[in-house]
Amino acid sequence: MTEQTSSVEDAAATPVEDVTPVEDVTPVENATPTPVEDATPTPVEDGTTTPVEVPDALAPAPEEAPAPVRKDRRVLRALLRWTAATVVFAAVGTSVAYGITRMDRTDVPGLATESDGRWDYPTITRPPLPSGSPRPLAESNRTGTHYADLRRLVLPAPKGAHEDVALRGTDGWLATKTFLAEYATRDDRETVGQQLTDHGLRHIAARGWTTPDGTHTRIYLLQFDSVVVADEVNSPGLTSYSSPIYALRGAERAMADDRFPDRATVDDVIRHAYDEIKPYGAEQVRQAYLSAGDTLALIVQSRKGAAKAVPFQQTVVLQSQLLG
Repeated sequence: MTEQTSSVEDAAATPVEDVTPVEDVTPVENATPTPVEDATPTPVEDGTTTPVEVPDALAPAPEEAPAPVRKDRRVLRALLRWTAATVVFAAVGTSVAYGITRMDRTDVPGLATESDGRWDYPTITRPPLPSGSPRPLAESNRTGTHYADLRRLVLPAPKGAHEDVALRGTDGWLATKTFLAEYATRDDRETVGQQLTDHGLRHIAARGWTTPDGTHTRIYLLQFDSVVVADEVNSPGLTSYSSPIYALRGAERAMADDRFPDRATVDDVIRHAYDEIKPYGAEQVRQAYLSAGDTLALIVQSRKGAAKAVPFQQTVVLQSQLLG
């Protein structure tokens, strides 16, 4: 899991940017040769070249001047051709270097960056608040109330995922019994259900999806009357430092995920992340509880064989940011 830590820290930005720009190759300044003045004879209309004028004081007497030799003209023409070729190759080389610097790193063969496992989420923004309403974790909001529509605070599915219609609920609100079905035993479902009733659960918003690699994600947001009530349901109601109080389906034994990056913590959002203890069942199950203001969240990811750490951590961090 250590190789996945840095990628999650990158994911803590609210808008998801899957590709971190890599510094482009910068062309060397003055890479194009600078022509020297008067180094090349000036062409004239008849296709010959104009000889360089010689000052009168240095010109030989007319009778001593040698007759023009045809060979000299061939040398000059050859010189012109080589000079032109040099300029063309230099121009082409400079344009190629410029073209590479304008390309993305992944577009240049041999420089493609291998994916670190993060999902491609759409741009994520918080829904607008009613006029004059504070943020849930603002100092002026003593009850920690989320004034925004809770249904719009559930993390959207990443690109390419297939949404779970069963978690849409009615008008976006999920029945409590559907949430309770996440717990492993009947006794636990009844106990958790009674806790929610006793603490005045207002409603549940949820979303689920399955990505092409078979990872199944479920997110539940439970809203109460105040931050005090939500905290009581979270701990000691459902979580402890070392393990969850009640086991989820397919993860009868789970323990605190100590390898979840500490620097991925979102301020004022309490997080308890757990990982299933080996040997896994048919699937590996990861889970996290978040407490933010008047809202408690449960995030569950499961996958046959092994549930990857990076997308789980990325999902937990992004959902924490939406609630914060």
